[in-house]
Amino acid sequence: MDMRQQRGLEMAAKFKILKKADGTWSVPSQTGKGHRYTIEMGDKPRCSCPYQETHDTKCKHVFAVEYFLQREQHEDGSETVTETLTLTEKVSRKTYPQKWSSYNVAQITEKAEFQRLLYALCQNINSSPQINGRPRIPLSDAVFNVTFKVYSTISQRRFMSDLAEAHGKRYIGKIPHFNSISNYLEKEELTPILTDLIEESSLPFSSIETEFAVDSTGFSSTGYANWYATKYGGIMDQRAWLKAHICCGVKTNVVTAVRVTDRTMNDCLLLPELVQKTARNFEMLEVSGDKGYLSASNMEAIVAVGGTPYLAFKRNNVAVHTGRRKHSDIWSQMFHRFSYEREDFLAHYHKRSNVESTFMAIKAKFGGSVRSKTFVAQTNEVLCKILCHNVCCVIGSMHEMGIDPGFGKVA
Repeated sequence: MDMRQQRGLEMAAKFKILKKADGTWSVPSQTGKGHRYTIEMGDKPRCSCPYQETHDTKCKHVFAVEYFLQREQHEDGSETVTETLTLTEKVSRKTYPQKWSSYNVAQITEKAEFQRLLYALCQNINSSPQINGRPRIPLSDAVFNVTFKVYSTISQRRFMSDLAEAHGKRYIGKIPHFNSISNYLEKEELTPILTDLIEESSLPFSSIETEFAVDSTGFSSTGYANWYATKYGGIMDQRAWLKAHICCGVKTNVVTAVRVTDRTMNDCLLLPELVQKTARNFEMLEVSGDKGYLSASNMEAIVAVGGTPYLAFKRNNVAVHTGRRKHSDIWSQMFHRFSYEREDFLAHYHKRSNVESTFMAIKAKFGGSVRSKTFVAQTNEVLCKILCHNVCCVIGSMHEMGIDPGFGKVA
């Protein structure tokens, strides 16, 4: 018995399940907030809860009705519960075994390969000529220093030994003071440079990735933001954070486009930008996203680059689509697939789960928070995390898939 069946059994025992006049069933929400869901029983039961909107399996409310129907009430008040056992055919699932020998080599040599590939990426950065003042280090060295620092995940002082090793390999011209690394992150000109390097580091996968997913995630900071809480009637403190909006490939989890904003930015507005940046280097056949990206303009933006949009529909779209609002052709087409070819639609839509794996890989390896104080420095720090992730994806593919990144030869 899985978790949904167990919760359905609990609901059937505790809550009042009603049968309506039209033959449907009404089950209360397990949270106890007074909301009730409508269930249509049959060969393929359907429920009005949010879980069934994006899943093609039974929810806990359907299981609750099934268990309720299995109960037989006697005259003396006793109950007999009939448990049925359904035999199903075992379905084979395709698995992808890990190439442990290649994986081990990639992990063992990652730090050395990371410096070599990062140095090669930074060589295309041009510094503006300096006329007055003390000689500044080139922007290529500054980008190498801050990105390698984020990769190390240690403090600036303890990082200096790694930077000395990189200087010995001639990846940088001189060893800076440890406080200078923080000063580099404050430079606004580093933001477009890091964004371009993320795009360039994804190019080795241009012949592999054709299906993509979009989403956003938050990176917490050390500061706090004030907001007014209506429920408590006063000013409340909340840890400040910023959002990273990305488009990534669903096969290799490489990030193909990124935009870092403050925490109030709406996800829906940034999908066209992410898709257009990715389409410059990749053939886009599919783009999947959650309900936050659902709009006709976003669907049209995906179709404009040759892709098929698989964006999750909302519960109220069924009523809206019945003629009260005029929809574009692509909206009607995808809504038809969502309504009548639900299993096929969800098989494509759930590829977006890979973007969650991408966020998890970035945060687990390089941290889910930023140490910088200002927004510019925080933005550059998040971009460095994503650049580190992309370079690590390239290193893994070099050993496991035999991909030649191309930009590492100059090193």
